[in-house]
Amino acid sequence: MQPVSIPSPQDHDDAGIDLRKLLGTLLDHKWPIIGVTVLFCLGGALYGMFATPIYRTTALVQIEKKSGTVPGLEMGGDFNAQASSARTEIELLRSRSVIGQAVDNLHLDVQATPQRFPLIGDYLVRRHRGPGLAEPFLGLEEYAWGGEKIDVFRFDVDPQWAGKRLVLTAADNGAFSLQDGEGKPLLQGRVGEALDQQGIRLQLRELQARPGTRFTLAKTNRLSAIRTYRGALELTELGQDTGLITVAMSHPDSQHASRVVDEISRLFVQQNVERMSAEADGSLQFLRTQLPEVRRDLEKAEDALNDYRKRHGSVDIGMETSTVLNQAVGLETRISELKMQQAELDRRFTREHPTYKALLMQIQGLTQRKNEIARRMQGLPETQQELLRLSRDVQVGTAIYTQLLNRAQELDLVRAGTVGNVRIVDQAVLEGGQVAPNRTLIMLVATLVGALLAIGVVLLRKLLNPSLETPEDIEQLGLPVYAAVPFSECQAHFKPRRRRTADSPVQVSPLLALSQPHDPAVEALRSLRTSLHFIMLGAQDNRLAISGPGPQAGKSFVCANLAAVVAQTGKRVLLVDVDMRKGHLHSLLGMQADTGLSDLLAGRCDFADVVRPTPIEGLFLLPRGQIPPNPSELLMHPNFTAVLEQASASYDLVILDTPPLLAVTDATIVGRQAATTLIVARFGLSSAREIELTVRRFAQNGIEIKGAILNGLEKRASAYGYGHAAYHHYEYKSDNA
Repeated sequence: MQPVSIPSPQDHDDAGIDLRKLLGTLLDHKWPIIGVTVLFCLGGALYGMFATPIYRTTALVQIEKKSGTVPGLEMGGDFNAQASSARTEIELLRSRSVIGQAVDNLHLDVQATPQRFPLIGDYLVRRHRGPGLAEPFLGLEEYAWGGEKIDVFRFDVDPQWAGKRLVLTAADNGAFSLQDGEGKPLLQGRVGEALDQQGIRLQLRELQARPGTRFTLAKTNRLSAIRTYRGALELTELGQDTGLITVAMSHPDSQHASRVVDEISRLFVQQNVERMSAEADGSLQFLRTQLPEVRRDLEKAEDALNDYRKRHGSVDIGMETSTVLNQAVGLETRISELKMQQAELDRRFTREHPTYKALLMQIQGLTQRKNEIARRMQGLPETQQELLRLSRDVQVGTAIYTQLLNRAQELDLVRAGTVGNVRIVDQAVLEGGQVAPNRTLIMLVATLVGALLAIGVVLLRKLLNPSLETPEDIEQLGLPVYAAVPFSECQAHFKPRRRRTADSPVQVSPLLALSQPHDPAVEALRSLRTSLHFIMLGAQDNRLAISGPGPQAGKSFVCANLAAVVAQTGKRVLLVDVDMRKGHLHSLLGMQADTGLSDLLAGRCDFADVVRPTPIEGLFLLPRGQIPPNPSELLMHPNFTAVLEQASASYDLVILDTPPLLAVTDATIVGRQAATTLIVARFGLSSAREIELTVRRFAQNGIEIKGAILNGLEKRASAYGYGHAAYHHYEYKSDNA
C-alpha cells in the first residue's frame, strides 16, 4: 500500500517576510533579549558614572561698528563706515597669533597630570571632597587619590624629549625626581628650584602630593597644542549681524577652561587695539611726510605775494575780486584735502573700490567748479588777476597747513588712547553643571543598542539556522507527519537514579509511558500507534525501522515509548537496538548490554539468550551487546537477515532503533530489511536541509520513507499558526473514583 500524501496547509510559498513569525521568534527569546538589554543599560549607567565629566565655560565679546577712516582723517560722506564681519572676527579669534600667544602665556603645551588608578581612579578622585590629601586605596601610594596639585612654572626640553612622557615622583618636603618612561633617573630638585640637566629645564611653582605619588610630565609641540585648543574653542554669533560673539570651551577642568577663554578674549581685544593703534600710527606718519611739503609751498606763496606788493605798492581788491578770491580759496582747500585722502586710500584700497571711485568723482566735480572760477578771473584786470592768484595761494596754503597740524595732533592723541572696536562684555563663567556625559542619553542609547543587538543576534541565528518548528515545515518537503510529540517537562526534569547489580551500576530511567501515562507526549505516541496500523496494512513484513538525520533527535525515546504503548494493546513487541555504537535502549529499560545483537550476529550466542523481557508485559528487548569494531559489516552479514526473520515470526511488531543516517551508513542497511521506515526530526534542531538529504540518501538505496515524526514540539509564538494547533495535545485525565 502506497502512503497517502498529506497536503501542506499552505499551497504556496510565501516569498515575503512573515512579520508574525519574526515577532513570534522575538517573543520566544524575550528573556535573553531582555537580559542583554538590561545588561547594556547597566553598562551605560556605569559608564555615565565613571566617565570624566565635561564642563563648559562661556564668555561674550562685542564687535562694534568700525569706521572706515582713522580719527582725524575722516572722509566726506563717511563712505567707508561698516560693521565688522562676525565671520572675519571669528577667524581672527581662531588665528594662531591669538591662540598661540595664549598657549605661551598659560603654558598650554605643558601636560602635568597626576597618575590615577585605572578605570575607577578618576571617579574616586571626584568623590574626594575634604581638605588635604585622600588616603591611598589599598596602600597604592604611587597613584593620586584626590587633593594632589602640581604647578609648572617652566618646562622646556631639547628636541629629543619633545612629546615624550616623563614621570615625576614626589618626595618629602617639596623634593621630587624626574625619570623617563623606562624609569631611568634624569634629574632631582625641589619646588622653586630652577633645574637644567640633560636637555631638560624645569621649575615647579607648587607641588602638593604624598611622597611616592607619580605625575606624568610632557612637553607637546606648540603647533599641536594650538590645533588642540583651536578644535576645542567654540565660537558662535548671537543672532545675525548683532556683533556679539560667544566664546566657549568644554574641558574636564572648569577653572582651566575659564582661564583659557579669558586669556584668548583678552588677547583678541589687545590685538584689536594694537591693530587700530597701528592704523592711526600709519596715518600719522603719512601726515608728517606731507607737512614739510605744504610748509615749503606756503612759504613760496608768501614770498611771491610780498615781492608783488613791493613792486606795485599797495593795491586794493574790489568787491567782485574778493568774492572770487574766497570761492577759489575754498575750492582749492577742499581739492587739496581730497587729494591727501586719495593718497591715503592708495595705501588701503584698489582703484576699483567704490570708496576710491566716489572720491575721484568729488575731485572731478570740484575741479570743474575751479575751472569756471578761473574763466571768471580772466575778465578782471591783469593787476587784479595776479594779486588774486597770489593771495589765493597764500590763503589756501595757510588753511591746509593749519588743518594738517591740527590733525597730526589729533592722531597723536588717538594713537595714545586707542580702545579699538572690540570689548569683552562678559568674562568666562561656568554654564551650570556638567554638559557631558549625558547619563540619561547614554542609558537610553545603550539600552537601544543592547535591544537592537540582541534582536539582531536572535534574527541572525534564526536566519543562519532555519530549524524545523512546525509539522507544516516537514510536510512542505513532501513528507507526511504522522505524529508531533510535544516536549515533556516530566521527562526533562527527571533525574536518573542508580541501581546496583552484581556486575555494575546501571542508569535506571523509567519510561515516560509508564511513569506518566497521561503525558501529552505519550498521547501523541498513541496517535502514532493508530497511524501505524494503517501504514503497515499492506507491508511485506512487520518490521518498523526508525531513523533520523543526526543525533539528539530523540529516536530512542520515540522507539522505547512507542514500543511500550503498542505492547499495552496486548501485542508482542520486540525492540531491537541496532545502534551498536552508542545505543542506550537498555538503560531506558533498566537493563544491561553485556550481551546482545552484536554477540548474536557474531555467533557467540543464540536468539533466545539475548532477547530479554521488560517490566512491560508483551515488550521484549534485544540490546546492542558489546560494542564491535565493525558494526556495518555485522549488519551486512546474512545472520542479520536471519535474526530479523526469526523476530518477525515470533513477534507481532519489530521496532528497529537505527543510528543517525547522516553520521553512519548503518541506517540504510537496516532500512532495506524493513518494509516500513520512519524518520524522527527534532523541533528547533533538525533543519529542512537535513531532512531533504536524509530522504535522498534513503531513496538512493531504494528505501522509501513512509513519513516523519516531529519530536520535542514546544509552544512557541513563532510556530503558532494554522496546523500548529492541530498537532497540539491537551492533557485529558480520568476523574478519580
